[in-house]
Amino acid sequence: MITIFEPELRKLALAVIQVEAQAVQALAGQVNDNFVAACKLMFYCKGRVIVTGMGKSGHIAGKIAATLASTGTPAFFVHPGEASHGDLGMITRQDVVLALSNSGETAEVLTLLPIIKRMNVPLIAMTGYPQSTLAQFATVHINVGVEQEACPLGLAPTSSSTAALVMGDALAVSLLQAKGFTRDDFALSHPGGSLGKRLLLRVSDIMHTGADVPKVPETALISAVLLEMTEKKLGMTVIVDAAGKVVGIFTDGDLRRLLSKNIDIHQCVISSVMNRSFTSITSKLLAAEAMQIMESGKINALVVINERRQAIGALNMHDLIRAGIV
Repeated sequence: MITIFEPELRKLALAVIQVEAQAVQALAGQVNDNFVAACKLMFYCKGRVIVTGMGKSGHIAGKIAATLASTGTPAFFVHPGEASHGDLGMITRQDVVLALSNSGETAEVLTLLPIIKRMNVPLIAMTGYPQSTLAQFATVHINVGVEQEACPLGLAPTSSSTAALVMGDALAVSLLQAKGFTRDDFALSHPGGSLGKRLLLRVSDIMHTGADVPKVPETALISAVLLEMTEKKLGMTVIVDAAGKVVGIFTDGDLRRLLSKNIDIHQCVISSVMNRSFTSITSKLLAAEAMQIMESGKINALVVINERRQAIGALNMHDLIRAGIV
């Protein structure tokens, strides 16, 4: 049994990182006219960018396709093995194909070349060998060759797959900038994720409205206020005047402080003890911004008002948690 000690493991890991870092650094020299030409093909593409690759290159191709699609460039991955058995029907004459193969000689990818040529579809090849069959056939070739793999045997794709992945990111982000893709655009393609929710979800989408808003008149007794707070379960209630305008707020924290003062809740009106200095928000505010207000003010609930300062909604930190904002 071979024993590997901790210092040796660290040395091996650092060597891998160093080799791959050098491979990535060397890519700067490949951001040339070919890179620009590839960007232009994808920028002006009227269809989709079809990304393909086999084996480890296929995994990298799938990630590149996903990154392109989520940053404003319609794209999807097609497995080259499946493509020759019917999936080529996914490719149209308005598309651009981005093919990955470190050797540039992957049989499953080369099989697709005659069909791509017959359809007159532009082909961007990303290989490590400019003289390879795939590179020579391509409309544009991007060289992602590396001096050595991080694998000590020189066999497992390590530095080469990292270089291809980084170059794919460079293409995607360059296109993102060129297309003027914004944070809102990004959110629209990620509505189910926490980022999308933070960028899209507004207070109006999650606030309690109508009869669910805890609300009492300023003439109400404290005992009635407690019943309202208990029923609505938001840890607070808003206090309104005769015109329906919010004039104060009363929270669970206010109640705890009030109980220490020996006040008769059946005799005292809420207007005499309510908090007249309170934080309010509008329904158009992003839910993420409401969360920031709560965190910075160390408060657990907010009243939502309209332009006439009438209460149209309310929410607390639990609503934000349920909505996936926190």
